[in-house]
Amino acid sequence: MIPFSRLKSLVIPAETKIVFLVMDGLGGLPLQPGGLTELETATTPHLDALASQSVCGLSVPVAPGITPGSGPAHLALFGYDPLACEIGRGVLEALGVDFDLQPQDVAARGNFCTVDSEGRVTDRRAGRISTDVNAELCARLRAIKLPGVEIFVEPVKDYRFILVLRGDGLGDGLTESDPQQLGALPHKIEPLSDAADPAAAHRTADLINEFVRQAKPLLADQYPANMFLLRGISKRPSIPTMQEVYGLNPLAIAVYPMYRGLAKLVGMQVLHPGETMEDEFAALESNWEEYNFFFVHIKWTDSAGEDGDFDRKVSIIEQVDAYIPRLMTLKPDVVVVTGDHSTPALLRSHSWHPIPTLIYSPYCRSDEVTEFSERGCARGALGQFPATDIMPLALANALRLTKFGA
Repeated sequence: MIPFSRLKSLVIPAETKIVFLVMDGLGGLPLQPGGLTELETATTPHLDALASQSVCGLSVPVAPGITPGSGPAHLALFGYDPLACEIGRGVLEALGVDFDLQPQDVAARGNFCTVDSEGRVTDRRAGRISTDVNAELCARLRAIKLPGVEIFVEPVKDYRFILVLRGDGLGDGLTESDPQQLGALPHKIEPLSDAADPAAAHRTADLINEFVRQAKPLLADQYPANMFLLRGISKRPSIPTMQEVYGLNPLAIAVYPMYRGLAKLVGMQVLHPGETMEDEFAALESNWEEYNFFFVHIKWTDSAGEDGDFDRKVSIIEQVDAYIPRLMTLKPDVVVVTGDHSTPALLRSHSWHPIPTLIYSPYCRSDEVTEFSERGCARGALGQFPATDIMPLALANALRLTKFGA
């Protein structure tokens, strides 16, 4: 990918508007060999028509064969190298709920989960408990005390919460407790061998493991959320913003807090539009005149895939398709429709499969694709390409990049 320092020198102002419509976990797999994916099954006349006017391909968030988390996958979409800009999920969740995260803080994303009598994980999301139940459980965990640090436990949404430690001598570079599979015991938190400050990492690991130990009796009678898993334990990094690099005035429209947190980290203004797809597209329309870059995040495709609900994922894609005419009525100069990663219902998890992607503008060389799908985009002119290329392509099609060299 082109370095930010070089790309920044090519950016020029323009009166153009860019929309990134991101269906989280968009890519899928057929339930039976030779069958159709969720996207191929869905009836999507408006997305198909848009694809026929666009240049299409399959984007790769990190590298072939690598299954990405949501954080690095979205960073790649916004043009940031996900290998160079590693950001813990805890930081993103904390920023997403407007927590005042300080430079010395260490944040972790927590998932309430269900464990059996032996402590083995039987449900990594505790049946997707409600946010109200989550808040009650967080109140219980606030009773825990640790030496030399201040503890914050805040609900995020559904089964997700944040744990933040504040104090001197804390470090990141830690493993996670989530085993990422059922029937396994949660892992002990350990410092990574390449932690920047090994002593601080060891101390922080010990503190978090003590927090887990004290939490067990507090949650033991709270089935199905009788334990939790911790992921993405880190401090807040410093990275350049989209204003600094691209000269954009960007807005994020996202229902789920983590994605608002990530948007904040890269310098976007953030809206919490409500809880529905209708709320998100209404927010796009009402804020159209004030911004020139719009990140519209659709979470429910990913949730359906993680639940193994093929039909629900199909239905959500069809709902998004119905909003495409409203989007195009705004006359955007560039539209990118893609996902951050694939979440096939067959696998019930993120996967390594490339993601269908279209880039629409009056200046794109439209290809022969007439169907927005995995197979359709595989025939597109973009081929299989790094997701980090999407942002420069969007800027070019928005006439926001000048010539390189003489």
